Amino acid sequence: MAYGNSGSYTTGNSTKSEAQVCLKFPPKVSSPGLMALWSAKGQNKGKLRMLMEYSGPRLQIQMVVTFVLTQAIHSVLKHLRLPMFISQILAGMILGPMVFKGKSSLITSSDQSVAVLGTVGAIGYMFFLFLSGVKMDVGMTFRSGKKVICIGVLTVVVPLMACLITAKSLSQESQFFTNKRVFLAVTYSATSFPVIHCLLSELKLLNSELGRLGLSAALIGEIVALFLLTICQWVVDGLENGWKVVVSNFGFFTVYFVIVVFWFRPVMKWMVRNTPEGGQIKNSYLYIVIGAFLVSHKLAELLKVYIVFAPFLVGLAVPDGPPLGSALVEKLEPIVEGLFMPLFVTTCGMRIDFSYLKNYGSFAKDQVISAVVTNFVKFGVSFLLPFLWNIPIRDSLAFAFIMLNKGIVEMAEYSFMNDTLVRIKHVRYLKKSIMDCKLNDELRIIGCIHVPANVNSIIDILNASCPTRQSPIALSVLHLIKLSGRATPLFIAHEKQSKSPSNNSYSENVVLAFNRFERDNWGAVSVKSFTAVSPPNLMHEDICNLVMDQFTSFLILPFHRRRHVDGSIESEDQTVRRLNFNILQKPPCSVGILVEGQRHVKCINSRDHMHDQYPLANSSTYTIAMIFIGGKDDWEALALAKRMSRDKSVKVTVIQFKAVDGFQDDDGDRMMDKQLLRNVKENTSITYIEKEVKDGPETLTYLRSIVDDYKLFIVGRRYKREDPQTVGLHEWSEFQDIGIIGELLSSPDFGGKHSVLIVRHQ
Repeated sequence: MAYGNSGSYTTGNSTKSEAQVCLKFPPKVSSPGLMALWSAKGQNKGKLRMLMEYSGPRLQIQMVVTFVLTQAIHSVLKHLRLPMFISQILAGMILGPMVFKGKSSLITSSDQSVAVLGTVGAIGYMFFLFLSGVKMDVGMTFRSGKKVICIGVLTVVVPLMACLITAKSLSQESQFFTNKRVFLAVTYSATSFPVIHCLLSELKLLNSELGRLGLSAALIGEIVALFLLTICQWVVDGLENGWKVVVSNFGFFTVYFVIVVFWFRPVMKWMVRNTPEGGQIKNSYLYIVIGAFLVSHKLAELLKVYIVFAPFLVGLAVPDGPPLGSALVEKLEPIVEGLFMPLFVTTCGMRIDFSYLKNYGSFAKDQVISAVVTNFVKFGVSFLLPFLWNIPIRDSLAFAFIMLNKGIVEMAEYSFMNDTLVRIKHVRYLKKSIMDCKLNDELRIIGCIHVPANVNSIIDILNASCPTRQSPIALSVLHLIKLSGRATPLFIAHEKQSKSPSNNSYSENVVLAFNRFERDNWGAVSVKSFTAVSPPNLMHEDICNLVMDQFTSFLILPFHRRRHVDGSIESEDQTVRRLNFNILQKPPCSVGILVEGQRHVKCINSRDHMHDQYPLANSSTYTIAMIFIGGKDDWEALALAKRMSRDKSVKVTVIQFKAVDGFQDDDGDRMMDKQLLRNVKENTSITYIEKEVKDGPETLTYLRSIVDDYKLFIVGRRYKREDPQTVGLHEWSEFQDIGIIGELLSSPDFGGKHSVLIVRHQ
């Protein structure tokens, strides 16, 4: 679920983190129309894909496809007497990344697509919680009687205790009482009033004695669960952050409660009193209540109140029944139940990915056992209590099954916890790239090593990046080793104080090589070395975690294919190719794929205090060509080339391929291209060449003519992007994941004497 872009919330410790978000202005909301898009000339991508760049039509298409697919599935499953809820989940699983991934997906084709659809679904769930609160009669709690109150309380508290005891006995961690465990334990044992109400309504049992007992017990259980969750969260806060934080959070919650109950509720009662008996409430009053509900989200954020409490508590404060409560339900329920909630359930289904079951850990195993034990205990308590109070055994069994029911509320809570953990994990990292780093700022780089031969190639790139004491490089070296012969993955941070590595230590030669590189560039380069021993399908997690921990701007990954000096293939590792592709799909920072050629070492030594501003170099010039066609990947590649051009022993040439009769659809990109190239032309340390070409073959011919003049080519990835300058080249592409220009320059037909760095922006 998406709750907004301004902050992120944990389930117990409200934590706000700032993140930079890049937006295009003007934003593409409404399309210019099908005829305008269809008549656009020079477009090589599909017309539908062009339409999908606009958020308005894209959202409408997504909604239509979602509802059509849901109805198609339900037309089959209804004969099995399965509810619409199941069809909505299955539709989400089909539309989600488990079936369709990347650009081929209607939903996950871009981050903006996911954000817009998730936000619409989340708004729907907020309205659902608000209406659930409106429908609740809190007075029923006090009129239920001691037996019903006892059932409602014990069917939550006893399973919760059983869950915590089971999880504690299974856990091997010293710090057991954590945010995540408490949240899951309460979710397993809680009884959701909206879910029970929907079930009883579907079974036509609302007016039966069993239905009234179930509703009353569910209402009490819901209140008890919310109370216990709040208390447990405060306890966790106290253990982790000190009890002053608990006092502060309690004070904020009290302020919010007072505002809603002792100010907003009297205002709504005044509205009811000013409505003639039997008459309809004014529309202006309804708009004020709905507006207050929408504002409650922001108020809860400011007062650090758990985000789900806000709409629910406002709904509880609304006087139930006519004229206000019934009018709100009558106005809002059709659009919420008919539009927003089906969309929300489908987006929850999109999060399901069974591939995670292949790599579950001990925590997941413990939680499965805890959930099973909790449900058995809840079933036993829900059966025994009514049976002991002389309710027939058949009704007691039916009541127990009703109280076990889970539905949309629990799914929303699991989705919320998943999104929170992912957000906590990723929002800590401030979005950065090479373009965001000023030329005199420290550039943070991670170099990944698979085989020892990768070491020299990465050191060459680092040398060319012009590290000085005024503009240093913070390098993190990650040696990736395939897990073999052991069950437990390892992540090792190598300490520089270790004088003599043991015989069985990992990455000894890699660590020694980069430590020597650091000594040779003392003050200009700082090196941290790490080793990750993990399964191939989890290596990208190690890389992404290290990128976030080190606040990295640029990640260098070796290409999966290596060649001998004569151009023949030395090795080709498909595991490395899959790893690189996974990283490139959702890069944690700017990424460079390094295709190694014959080595041309440019030795830099920054130890000389007299010449640390202009590092020493050998007499040979290191020649670099940056190929520029346009777009974000090329911008990032150009930023790296400009950084390298400051070294007097490096000669950088920027070659722009300009289409003779080209057409660019994105005016914003075109304006940025011109601005960046204008700065290049004014830079005296960079040679600028403008080459007009008609098509791809002409580009290929020119590249072949200059390939021997340079030792390193820097190009943008430009994945599956075809322009007039490259038209006709994609038919011969073998490795589309590095882009057509990168693949051409990496081809053995070009000699293989040069290295190629393919850059992908974040």
